[in-house]
Amino acid sequence: MTRKTTNTSSFGSAFYVANTMEIFERLAWYGFFALSSIYMTTPVEQGGVGFTDSQRGALQGIIPFFLYLLPVLTGALADRYGYKQMFIFSFLIMTPSYYLLGQAQSFSSFFVAFSMVALGAACFKPVVVGTISRATNDKNRGLGFGIFYTMVNIGGFIGPLVAGYVRAISWDAVFVMSALWIALNFIPVLFFYKEPKVELSRAPLSEVLANAQQVLGNGRFALLVFPCIVLLMLAGTNVVSFSTAFLMIFGWCVFNFAWTILIKQPGGVWYQQPVIISNLPFTLYLVLLTGFWTIYNQMFYTLPLYIRDFVNTADLVNMINSISPSLTEFFASVNKENIVGLLQTSVSSGYSAAELTEKLLHLKLAVPQHEINAFISSVGTTDLEQLAATWIQQYRQINPEYLINLNFASIVIAQVVVSVICQRFRTINVLVAGVLVFSLGMVSLLLTRSVAISGTVVVVAIIMMAFGEMITSPKSQEYVASIAPKSDAALYMGYYFISMALGFLFAGLLSGWGYGYVAKELGQPETMWLIFALIGVLTSIGLLWFNQVMKRRTLVQVFDKPLEEV
Repeated sequence: MTRKTTNTSSFGSAFYVANTMEIFERLAWYGFFALSSIYMTTPVEQGGVGFTDSQRGALQGIIPFFLYLLPVLTGALADRYGYKQMFIFSFLIMTPSYYLLGQAQSFSSFFVAFSMVALGAACFKPVVVGTISRATNDKNRGLGFGIFYTMVNIGGFIGPLVAGYVRAISWDAVFVMSALWIALNFIPVLFFYKEPKVELSRAPLSEVLANAQQVLGNGRFALLVFPCIVLLMLAGTNVVSFSTAFLMIFGWCVFNFAWTILIKQPGGVWYQQPVIISNLPFTLYLVLLTGFWTIYNQMFYTLPLYIRDFVNTADLVNMINSISPSLTEFFASVNKENIVGLLQTSVSSGYSAAELTEKLLHLKLAVPQHEINAFISSVGTTDLEQLAATWIQQYRQINPEYLINLNFASIVIAQVVVSVICQRFRTINVLVAGVLVFSLGMVSLLLTRSVAISGTVVVVAIIMMAFGEMITSPKSQEYVASIAPKSDAALYMGYYFISMALGFLFAGLLSGWGYGYVAKELGQPETMWLIFALIGVLTSIGLLWFNQVMKRRTLVQVFDKPLEEV
């Protein structure tokens, strides 16, 4: 009997085509998403849409929440109707939606266009991950998901690089580029994609949806949870205050508890039944993972703004310039005409020092306060062209999206090696270690305002967070794939995205409050990063506690072996 090896040749063509489509989809998504915080908070006169941090946080929380929640439904539909059809449908939605996103100028129109992008991505996600799951087996699944995650980050690395370059042309070009990336995916899906040979479900659609809903809990469970989430969204969009929202959530939970005691009829209609969690271990696992995704997304929601507004990256600019001035023009590109135009507007409009400082930061110039004051004092006597050239030479800053790109670059280089090493250790230990490493990266950001090499500190922090992500994310997906029945692979992976959905929601709301209030209004960005890191530490403690409780109660050792082996 020949021993089965774990080499890439055993994956099959569908595995490689799915990875190719994932690269293009990530090029589009991260080409926009890595720049989204900067774009949404950039003033209209500078090409952005001028949203507040609260509006930005609400958009970044609510829309991605549905993006990662809908795969529960779209995954079930894919298992019912086929993966190829769902791929085509997703590309038909995303291609025009990315373009329209760049044309939206109001909060409502941006919300609608962003929602359509999210709908298309929600159709894509469970089928691409489901394809990877179907195309791998117990022997090569860890390596397969490691390769897949590397492809994710190749797209994540190249996308912001291209987007950062084309935004020097115009912000519209960023969204046109994202639309083109998605359009390219029609080639592999139409001409090369063949679904792995797994019998599709022939159950009626109503039964498919009912089964999908029952994976985590019954109708009463859904009714308990969903209004709580809606109330958080309303608080995020300032429809109600957070204190009011939390009070209403508490009241709704008390009402459901009382209803269960007074009306409970196990054999009655659905609203008379008690709240039932169908798969308690899986549900708790998803809830705990939410903590990781909440802090993970701060790398895209909050860190680019923090780099732009609080970090002086002059040390990096000087280092790059010593290598090649042309590289400086790429990584720290500044438009002189825009600077001159801003200075002219400042002269005529009488900007305060704080206003001018903030607008210069949006144009990637960190000009010291004393120079701003000197310019304001000498209005009418300063050569604006010469002043702009001097400031560009002395105070230009690295594009924040290029620094964030170090996360993707690190993963592309090291993910497969990290995945191979992590296979030697128990899943619980791997997950806890990954979350703690990510949290430590956030803690290191506390040094950025107290050292002269603040840009270098940011680089180190991003690389640390990248390794935390490399350790945690693929392992969390691998575990879900190991417990999912082959016929319901997309459905289970769809439910995996619930933790990411809640993570995006909480991350957006937390970023809007943390950056808008704690960092900017209170002037305490260090406190903000400590709060984020604390969430990571609590998540790690929760994972350890969960594993021990499951063992003591002999329910299921979810982190020791797949459920089907218990």
